[in-house]
Amino acid sequence: MRAAVFLGPSLSPALALKELEAEYLPPIQRGDIDALLRRPEPPEVIGIVDGRFLSSLSISPKEVLAAVDQGVRVYGSSSMGALRAAECAPWGMIGIGRIYEAYASGAVDADDEVAIIYDEETGAAASDPMINLRFAVDAAVERGLVTAGTRATFVDAAKRLYFPERTARNTLRVVKPVLPAGEHEALARFFASDAPDTKADDARLLLTAIREYLG
Repeated sequence: MRAAVFLGPSLSPALALKELEAEYLPPIQRGDIDALLRRPEPPEVIGIVDGRFLSSLSISPKEVLAAVDQGVRVYGSSSMGALRAAECAPWGMIGIGRIYEAYASGAVDADDEVAIIYDEETGAAASDPMINLRFAVDAAVERGLVTAGTRATFVDAAKRLYFPERTARNTLRVVKPVLPAGEHEALARFFASDAPDTKADDARLLLTAIREYLG
């Protein structure tokens, strides 16, 4: 394979294969890029979407830049990839998507914005990333479903939740007593049906960028 992509709960490999033929690997951790570079034929492109950070050492910027120095094109988006791209873009890593842009601009700066828990066997997420909740409630305001005040209340409540317990449902439960009933109902319907999944959207953008680069 000319491309290797570290992918997990942001987008399933089955869906990713519809966008790009690549070698799909589990969420990245320390040592994974070095292992790719030791192969007789390293990939031309590495994509980083998801990564490990609690039970395993996170991938380091130094390891990313070692790949860049060897001529490997490294893309990052969505989650750990967006974090590392925001740090390493000045030295050649390529950041993709809204989440990367939020980190690169300083609009967000906390690692817990992208942190979730997930089932390692199935890859299914068991919580919602804070950054997805932010962009979703922003979209609800843009559509006229809720006011800016409701957005602020929702975002503040979600941020106070410990990230393994952070879900749209839990946040809606917390804010229900203080939101206008109509706006709470509108937001609940929005999260149940039309809310964007920015992590998944950014992962697809990364795959598209790799596909276009490889031609």
